[in-house]
Amino acid sequence: MPEIFQYPFMIRAIIAGTFVSVLLAWLGVFVVSRRMSLIGDGIAHASLAGIALALLAGWAPMPTAIVLAIIIAIVIFWLEKKTNISNDMAIAIILTTGMAIGVVLLHFYQGYQPELISYLFGNILTINMPDLWTIIISTVIILAIVALKYRQLLFTTFDPTGAYLAGINPGRYDLMLYIVTAIAIILSIKIVGIVLVSALLVTPSAFSRLFAKSFKNFLTITISSSTLIVLIGLIASFYLDLPSGATIILTSTTVFIFGYLLKNILKIRNENKI
Repeated sequence: MPEIFQYPFMIRAIIAGTFVSVLLAWLGVFVVSRRMSLIGDGIAHASLAGIALALLAGWAPMPTAIVLAIIIAIVIFWLEKKTNISNDMAIAIILTTGMAIGVVLLHFYQGYQPELISYLFGNILTINMPDLWTIIISTVIILAIVALKYRQLLFTTFDPTGAYLAGINPGRYDLMLYIVTAIAIILSIKIVGIVLVSALLVTPSAFSRLFAKSFKNFLTITISSSTLIVLIGLIASFYLDLPSGATIILTSTTVFIFGYLLKNILKIRNENKI
């Protein structure tokens, strides 16, 4: 048996990483297609307020952050749809406000808090059994919802006007996507951290768009590449003794750069043949 599988914390990390990578990949294709890439940063950074509140009050950080993330997603949706504020402006307002509240709350916390560091920069190796079960159950529920409403989400993503004329309320599915994305982001914070989470949401999808020829193909490549990125990054961090979250993100960036170069090499070759 490889050394990596001899440690229970590594087995938990691999299982959690696999579930989260599939979840973020599935949602990432919709996020990227809808030009919502900034939402990962906004919700992740604003969730610092929930984590800080949980640590200060002695509550469980992840459930508290999930509840706050849902509220944040609803507020961003409301600001975007019910006011003249654009999506990026709404996210910027929530991001800075949430971070500021989190910093103020942490000011009242006495002593060093190592768990906070794992939420800021990610440490998949610190995932315990309650965290793992939260990730597994939440992932299964979210993927079931997305699969059930896949056609409506696809329709409202690429033709919201046509969807409205067909009797589908695009706003309802926009809100649903905001909420499930918010939950997915919180689930992945323990893996890559608040600072880096949006990269894992967006980069695999950016890589897949280089080669995908259909939306189904786009989804398949994104899920496959996201899972491989997390597993390779996790294994590399174990053997190289590097921070797991940062290593996973650097792996995703390396894969994207390699894909971009390969795409351009193939394009040049095809042009030369012509």
